[in-house]
Amino acid sequence: MLDLVTIKTTLQHYNFSTLQPQVKDTFFRKKTTINAGGRLIDLSSPKVMGIINLTPDSFFAGSRKRGIDEALQQAKKMLNEGATFLDLGAYSSRPKAEDISEQEETDRLLPVVEAIADSFPDAVLSIDTFRSKVAEAAIKAGGHIINDISGGQLDENMFATVARLQVPYILMHMKGTPQNMLQQANYEDVFAEVYDYFADRCYQLKQLGVHDLIIDPGFGFAKKTEHSYALMNRLQDFDMLQLPVLVGISRKTMIYKPLGLTANEALNGTTALNTIALTKGANILRVHDVKEAVEVVKVWGMCG
Repeated sequence: MLDLVTIKTTLQHYNFSTLQPQVKDTFFRKKTTINAGGRLIDLSSPKVMGIINLTPDSFFAGSRKRGIDEALQQAKKMLNEGATFLDLGAYSSRPKAEDISEQEETDRLLPVVEAIADSFPDAVLSIDTFRSKVAEAAIKAGGHIINDISGGQLDENMFATVARLQVPYILMHMKGTPQNMLQQANYEDVFAEVYDYFADRCYQLKQLGVHDLIIDPGFGFAKKTEHSYALMNRLQDFDMLQLPVLVGISRKTMIYKPLGLTANEALNGTTALNTIALTKGANILRVHDVKEAVEVVKVWGMCG
């Protein structure tokens, strides 16, 4: 693989004005459709993913939903507000979160997946787990997408499972585990390391026959605030991978800590940074606040 400096230098000195229009338009054309449960979803117009946490300890209290009734109410609200995807997770990935068993994660997750799939059959459900057995059970219960914070690093069977199930896979960058990732936030060049990670793991997945990949830089996961902003600053450069990009920065430390706020007070900062992400090519915004994110997408779209 060409190193990033060579690629960037080549692009900077290439005279794009001499290209025919059709060549210029396709130089780094991203794949912008995924097949989720037989439904073709076009990501060339950005979409919003609503977060529903089935945990007692996720970092933002407003996202925690205990039990089926609360989850159904939140699903209905988010779908009415314009969410294309609902992301259901039963294992908290906040720094130093408790490491729960596979059985406990399954017990929290599956009844809610089944209930939402039954009540809202048109909803597209993303399953937030790094465990292949949990992922497979949830897909069979009505899920459509696997969202893996570990990118297959915490379960050696995850890639083969995704390939066998033939479902879209969200590949996130993280080092370590939620319990120790803060100690792993060391980089010489954070963009180069994350890019190379994606290039390598996407190659492995494609060799296995996985067709629908989405990349997530993993803002805040094994990254200090300055690392997350360095990745945001170069978000558009991930287009070289020609894959849709998911951005999940909703109410995170990278927003509220520099502002001297709390997660509860970080909606305005989240909206501002989501707008920046859209200008840099984000295809999916993963958020706690669907209504506000949908409005961001609509206003951004009116700018052409």
